[in-house]
Amino acid sequence: MSLFQLEPEAEAVQPGAPLADRVRPRTLREFVGQSHLVGEGKVLRRAIERDELMSMIFWGPPGVGKTTLARIIAHETHCTFYSLSAVASGVGEVRAVIDKARQARRKSGRRTILFIDEIHRFNKAQQDALLHAVEDGTILLIGATTENPSFEVISPLLSRCRVYKMEPLSEEELAQVIEGALERDDELAKLRIIFAEGARELLLKLSAGDARVALNALELAVRLAPPGKEVTITRALIEEAMQRRTLLYDKKGDYHYDTISAFIKSVRGSDPDAALYWLARMLEGGEDPLFIARRLIILASEDIGNADPHALMVATAAFQAVDAVGMPEARIVLAQATTYLASAPKSNASYLAIEAATAEVRQEQPGSVPLHLRNAPTQLMRQFGYAAGYRYPHDHGGFVEQDYFPKELGPRVYYRPTDNGVEKRIRERLEQLWPQRARRPRSE
Repeated sequence: MSLFQLEPEAEAVQPGAPLADRVRPRTLREFVGQSHLVGEGKVLRRAIERDELMSMIFWGPPGVGKTTLARIIAHETHCTFYSLSAVASGVGEVRAVIDKARQARRKSGRRTILFIDEIHRFNKAQQDALLHAVEDGTILLIGATTENPSFEVISPLLSRCRVYKMEPLSEEELAQVIEGALERDDELAKLRIIFAEGARELLLKLSAGDARVALNALELAVRLAPPGKEVTITRALIEEAMQRRTLLYDKKGDYHYDTISAFIKSVRGSDPDAALYWLARMLEGGEDPLFIARRLIILASEDIGNADPHALMVATAAFQAVDAVGMPEARIVLAQATTYLASAPKSNASYLAIEAATAEVRQEQPGSVPLHLRNAPTQLMRQFGYAAGYRYPHDHGGFVEQDYFPKELGPRVYYRPTDNGVEKRIRERLEQLWPQRARRPRSE
């Protein structure tokens, strides 16, 4: 679509449109779900009814009504509605809508809603192009995203929008959507559709809160059924329409982060069985096995560390093996690494140590490098005392006590080994080498 062809989105349903579009609700009364936002007396419903809207972002998984609700808001508030996809549109299309909105506002006072689907896919420059028009009210922006807007939407734009969290539909709400489709759709209304035992329940369960999935599966199941005025939908037809028992897992959305979080926390918590469950969920959902392997490398240092130094080697070797063999065999490698790391003794002492050192570096004025620790590759440097007085530990049996901190700062303690695994031996050795270490200031 060129800039000169960009027109407000029409409400008419195109011929051959899928069932989800044919039965899309057009009023709040028809809308199903998100009762915490649009139920009687709830915040968004009040704003719509009073026509006191501000720009907003709908954040939630696919198929929960983000696009539909945006259209309903435009209809209820008598706004011109433009819809763009962040995947296919750029700054040119955004500016074209803003220009049209400015002209409409000046000529007739009519307001414009710009709906941007997958707004998280806009880069910073594209999001910046929206700022002034949103701020001065030229457009009312409604963005839709499956990603956490805190991470994907720039702060200046986010501060000008109200974020509404949308939830997956319950099975009861999905049942309402299905019943509404059977009653309102002209094509389905021509048939007598019967659900065999357990078929409706399976459809609701496999749809996993996604109304679009439920409606698409219903429409396909009807087409797959033997032709006739009476259509019986069986469990087998539902399973065939779904192709497989899909899991509630979105590689690009919040489920991605939630599931990897559950996996990591299970490994950290030393529960190999729970960790394997989440590993299987991710792999069955199509997660990139190399992404999982990278996270295991991080965990090996962050959560196991020197309690078991072999953990990092196991995780690194697992990454290399997964990269070499690929799926499906990579799942065995990941399972081995997962169970090893989950069963290993845990320590986050190294992680806490670098965090404490980093905090102090950021807060304090940087001390100068002591002369005896400085590099002295030239005669001139040696003349200025560089490296003077440095004692080479190997000349003293492998250890010699000397100052390694900046003089202005003095000794500190960042690394505090635990009593877990190998780290207990490390703690005992450090106490032997540095008996005065226990009296050093401890950075929190």
